[in-house]
Amino acid sequence: VNDLHRHHVDDITIPSSRGPEFGVLKRVEDVFDCWFESGSMPYAYIHYPFENRELFEKNFPGNFVAEGLDQTRGWFYTLMVLSTALFGKPAFKNLICNGLVLAEDGKKMSKSKQNYPSPMEVIDEYGADALRLYLVNSPVVRAESLRFKRIGVFGVVKDVFLPWYNAYRFLVQNAKRLEVEGLTAFSPIDQASLRKSSNVLDHWIHSATESLVSFVHQEMDAYRLYTVVPYLVKYIDNLTNIYVRFNRKRLKGRTGEEDCKISLSTLYHALVTTCVAMAPFTPFFTEVLYQNLRKASSKSEQSIHFCSFPSTTGERDERVERSVTRMMTIIDLARNIRERHSKALKTPLKEMVVVHPDSEFLEDITGKLKEYVMEEMNVKTVTPCNDPMKYASLRAEPNFSVLGKRLGKDMGKVSNEVKKMTQEQILAFEQSGEISFLGHCLTLDDIKVVRQFKRPVDVSEKEIDAAGDGDVLVILDLRADQSLIEAGVAREVVNRIQKLRKTAQLEPTDLIDVYYESVDNSNTLEEILQSQDQYIRDVLGNSLVPKAAATSDMVVICEESHTVHDMSFVIYIARCMPVLAADLLSYASGNSDHVEALRVYLLSRSISRLKNEFQTGNGKITVRCIEGYPPIDLQLGKHVFLSAGDFYQANRS
Repeated sequence: VNDLHRHHVDDITIPSSRGPEFGVLKRVEDVFDCWFESGSMPYAYIHYPFENRELFEKNFPGNFVAEGLDQTRGWFYTLMVLSTALFGKPAFKNLICNGLVLAEDGKKMSKSKQNYPSPMEVIDEYGADALRLYLVNSPVVRAESLRFKRIGVFGVVKDVFLPWYNAYRFLVQNAKRLEVEGLTAFSPIDQASLRKSSNVLDHWIHSATESLVSFVHQEMDAYRLYTVVPYLVKYIDNLTNIYVRFNRKRLKGRTGEEDCKISLSTLYHALVTTCVAMAPFTPFFTEVLYQNLRKASSKSEQSIHFCSFPSTTGERDERVERSVTRMMTIIDLARNIRERHSKALKTPLKEMVVVHPDSEFLEDITGKLKEYVMEEMNVKTVTPCNDPMKYASLRAEPNFSVLGKRLGKDMGKVSNEVKKMTQEQILAFEQSGEISFLGHCLTLDDIKVVRQFKRPVDVSEKEIDAAGDGDVLVILDLRADQSLIEAGVAREVVNRIQKLRKTAQLEPTDLIDVYYESVDNSNTLEEILQSQDQYIRDVLGNSLVPKAAATSDMVVICEESHTVHDMSFVIYIARCMPVLAADLLSYASGNSDHVEALRVYLLSRSISRLKNEFQTGNGKITVRCIEGYPPIDLQLGKHVFLSAGDFYQANRS
């Protein structure tokens, strides 16, 4: 037989091997669909019912199957039909069905037309994890079509991986800084101890991480792959733009070593938990981060893929999560006012008033979160007000999208009644949550309450302005006085210094001295910078030094000219060097050669190692290595200073 088509084989007969009485063998006329054997897979692959009966009955039906939409009439169909006929139940508990990936123009991908980018090119450029996350976050995992766009993969890199990596890098940089500054090497504090932290954002990010893990658990149990990425993007945004951004001073050690380690440990555990939770989605990226993070903990598994999925402890603090959400609402409203009046965040403002009828809301904003609101919005004071009528008038508007279908032809009459509501009626409605008109009961979802700002008499919009969202109103005093102008100048100068550091490609751990020189020979800039010295030290970690106070051996790394508020000046970034006190000569028995030898010796030493030695010696070191001179004890802050900024600050004091 050379051809197996029907018209060649239908007439062939084969004698039965059991004997002539059994007749002959012929082709069976009925033909099974070729998907029949695939539909038999759940039991056929283990030879059920002839073998493995117990194994099959324990595991059938399967937890899930996954295939393309084109299998609706193929595999999915035969699985369901055969399982229903044989066992009276479906062959699977869950189905992950993917749609079709189309070219960017909506047409089918074609090798001949080359209307799609090479998958390997996309992976080489953006990484396999970015491509995977792009597809998981697309309609294709909901059995819908996807128009594949290369820029969409880049969007995942930009919105997910870069912010995520930046949070990780910020942790690593500041953990290394501890060693550079001669402090104890970073070792994460255990989570049980961290829960005793007094910082509200520590509790918030712990609760937010719990929420993320709980959400991933919940959605994966329900096989909803596509809901995880939007939640992750929101979490990463909160981690970088709220926790890291608002805690920069703590993470950089500006609030003390202990507080720094608490905040670094909190960030560490948040990153580790996030990486382990997301490892199934982004296996390569999370493994790279994990391999470095695990060095700080001796108990860690060798690979992130050996770690158990994080379990939820149920220790969410919904009050804290709600408080931070309220804080961000206030900050967004205040930003809107600033943008409307072209007031940059570097420009300090006198006062922010937060108006809300709920005392709990005001307590959230003016309690533990107050310092964050003041720093982020650069305002001197935050004033709470629970009297909504003091600064605003109320207006009620019907929610047409909700009421239209329900009220029908009564909509016009009810709408007029809603618009006529008095201030007292609106307040009572907000309190009770419902009101009736023409026999229709309306709730808070049916009526929008609009708060309109009542500007004080003889005050213009450019002086005081407001923005509202629902039942909250934020008012900013935009008027400037001399102290605010000086604070604004200091911020501008600090901003220029930070940008110059980046231009010089300095690492955050690089120690520097910063000098300035006024070009117009005015003392105004120096007076302003001296009055704002505490703010400058908080941000930069050191005072700014007038160029006139620089020593002759100053080593300039880079310099740049600037003009701020009509004041022209030059900024110099110089190598950080120890400075000897003027009275060291008398301390060294008047021997100027000994003092010069000490100066040369100290200049040859690493600042971070010197700092470590002074800390070990409780502020003192003994120099006994200079040939021809006796050992001499040097006291930090008296005989020697580790930066020009410290020396200048001590002399001013």
